[in-house]
Amino acid sequence: MMFHPAREPAYDELPERSRGILTQLVKQYIDKGEPVSSLWLTRHGRLGRSSATVRNVLATLEALGYVQQPHASSGRVPTDRGYRAYVDLLLRARRTPKPTPEVEARLRQAGTLSDVLSNVSHELSLASHQLGFALRPPSGDTFQHIEFVALGDSRILVVVSADGNEVAHKVVDMGEPIGPAELNQGANYLNSEFAGMPLGDVRAAVAEQLRQERMLYDRLLSHALRLASSTLEELVPQNSLFLEGAGFLVDQFSEDDAQVQFTTLRALLSMIERKDQLVRLLNEYLDGSSLTVVIGTEHVSAEMRGLSVVMSPYSDGRGTGCVGVIGPRRMRYSHAISAVDSVSRAVSRVLVSQ
Repeated sequence: MMFHPAREPAYDELPERSRGILTQLVKQYIDKGEPVSSLWLTRHGRLGRSSATVRNVLATLEALGYVQQPHASSGRVPTDRGYRAYVDLLLRARRTPKPTPEVEARLRQAGTLSDVLSNVSHELSLASHQLGFALRPPSGDTFQHIEFVALGDSRILVVVSADGNEVAHKVVDMGEPIGPAELNQGANYLNSEFAGMPLGDVRAAVAEQLRQERMLYDRLLSHALRLASSTLEELVPQNSLFLEGAGFLVDQFSEDDAQVQFTTLRALLSMIERKDQLVRLLNEYLDGSSLTVVIGTEHVSAEMRGLSVVMSPYSDGRGTGCVGVIGPRRMRYSHAISAVDSVSRAVSRVLVSQ
C-alpha cells in the first residue's frame, strides 16, 4: 500500500494572514529552537499586523492544531501539522534545482553502483548536516520456492528459486540433525507465507522474525527461518542501504529536548542496526517520481515519530531507488529539500549515462 501523509486541514484552507504568521513562526522555531512569542512575531516577523491580531491568529492556529504551547506562559511551537503546512508551501514553491557539476564529477569517479551510493550518502550528510542515506533499487525478482534437503548428520542443503531463472543453494550446518518431515513442514510454511513476494521483502521479513527469535517457541519455525535467511543472502545484496552522518544529529536538538533527543537517537540507532526494517520503511514511502517528506507522527513506525525524512527517487535506467536525509522534526526543511532534490537528479544523470 502506498504511503500518503495526512493533510487535513490543507494549508491553503487557512486565510493568508494565518499562513504568513504560521510560516514566520515555523522559520523562527527551526532557527532558534525556542518557543516563539506573539511579541516577537509582531516586532520581527515583518507581518504588518497588530499585536492583538497576531495573538488572535495564534489562538486560532492552536485551536486548529497547527501550533501548541509547551507551557502556559511560553510562546508557541509548531506541531507536526504546522510543519506539514510549512513543508507543503516549500514543495509547492520549489523550482528545478540547478545542475551540480562538482557533485556529478565526484560521483562519476566512484565506479560501481555501491561506490556511487556510498558517496551519495556522504554528499547528503555533509550538505544537510543530517543523516544521509542512499537506497539501491530493489531487485525485481520475486520469491518462488524454497526446499530443504537433509544431507546427513546436521547438514542441510537449502535451495531457493526466484523468477527470472535465478537459483541459490547453500549447505548449512545446523549443529543438530533435523528430520525430513520437519524440513518439509518448514519449507511448506515459508512457501505459503512468502511465494510471489519481492526477494528483498522476504529477506527483510525473515530477518525481522529472526530478530525476535527469543520469542519463538516453535522449533520448526526457528529452524526454517535460519535456513532461509542464510541462503537469501546469496540472492539479495546485503549492501542495499548506505548511511552516513549519524553524528550530526546529536547537535540538532535543543537543550530543552534532552529526553526527546535520547529517546529519538536510541530509536534511530536501533533502526540503523536493523537495516532491513529501515529499507522496508523507506521503500514504502517511495512515491513514484515525487520528492517526499514524512514528518513525525506521519511515520507508520512508532520508532521514527521523533524524526522527519526527506527523500527523492532516482533511476539507474532499470529500476528506482531513493536518496535522502533523516533528521529531527525541527530540521531546516528548505535546505534539506534543495539538497536531496539536487543530488537525486545528479545520481540519475550519472547512473543512466553509465
